[in-house]
Amino acid sequence: MACEKTIALVKEILAAPSCCAELKAAGEKWLAAVGTDGQKAAAEALLAELKEDVNGIDDVIGFFGSEAGKGYFGAEKAAQLLKAAQDAKAAGGKYCICDACQKGAKLIENPDGLFA
Repeated sequence: MACEKTIALVKEILAAPSCCAELKAAGEKWLAAVGTDGQKAAAEALLAELKEDVNGIDDVIGFFGSEAGKGYFGAEKAAQLLKAAQDAKAAGGKYCICDACQKGAKLIENPDGLFA
């Protein structure tokens, strides 16, 4: 059965305001499948969704600095997010700075807990 740490991490991803509907659905299916014969398939589906949805740092830097990003967040918030993302990249960050992506990246880089 999946360890409590992985279960808690998936729940944190699902609770993040930045978690999209598709990732939320895949995470909920995995949580429901933990300890069943369907866990492996649900883990594979969740991992695939994470790989699709977790954004790279360069992608979000581009978005936060764009007119679309300014329109979505407002100019001031977009500028703050752009600076935070640039700082994260300078510190070696590879992924988007939002909670869902940061936590999702942990599972992408170490997915074993999804299958345990």
